[in-house]
Amino acid sequence: MSYSVGQVSAFAGVTVRTLHHYDKAELLSPSDRSRAGYRLYSEADLIRLQQILFYRELGFPLDEIAAILTDPQANALERLQARRRQLSEEVARLQRLAEAAERAIEVQQTGVPLTPQERFEVFGEVTFDLSCATEAELKWADSPGQREAMTRAAGHTKEDWRQLMGEAAAWRAELLAAFDEGEPSDGERAMDLAEEHRLHISRWFTSCPPGMHRRIADDFAADPRAFALVVPAPQQRPGLAAYACKAVHANATRHSEGRTDPEEDR
Repeated sequence: MSYSVGQVSAFAGVTVRTLHHYDKAELLSPSDRSRAGYRLYSEADLIRLQQILFYRELGFPLDEIAAILTDPQANALERLQARRRQLSEEVARLQRLAEAAERAIEVQQTGVPLTPQERFEVFGEVTFDLSCATEAELKWADSPGQREAMTRAAGHTKEDWRQLMGEAAAWRAELLAAFDEGEPSDGERAMDLAEEHRLHISRWFTSCPPGMHRRIADDFAADPRAFALVVPAPQQRPGLAAYACKAVHANATRHSEGRTDPEEDR
């Protein structure tokens, strides 16, 4: 059975122009012609077309496809293995580009106006999970504190971020030491660390009364992505997020017991 150019174009998903090009390049010439001189493709031609399209999908150039199909000595396996290596390298390159794009998106979502290289230099292994940042934006969208935090974050310079992260790293080391040494979460040392964290937020992002600090700490305990903003995953210990949350709550209670103004606890 024979098929016209139009028929082959329709069921093979290639243009008539492409088929004509393959014919001109002597890669796929139809086996027959009609009485009127139109190209007619046989079943064998269609099998060859399938092979051509397979190699084209893998990115082989036409001259290399021709060599594979016409030379019985051509080592198709070696060519395929080489192409697989090239594709793997390309996948890795595209993955790096995707990660760079994600970091650029995170800059916009988190309000951190640094290049990816600067972010890596300043933040190191402390990462902003995009899904967490997006959910936080939705959760606190109507909060004046959220708007203030985003505005102030966007205004920080690279040196501001360097100082901010230096303070955070020193605080994190003290938190880990207190936890590892068995200090109670409602003890003075842990509560003082919680207070230091609250003041850090107020100093760099937005006013953080004890009640707001409680809600932030609840997110740390409930969502590993949120706690990773404070303590990177490689440094975390089982129970550390709950420990920090309890310390914040204990410190908030300490504040409420020493304050008469209810605004202080909001």
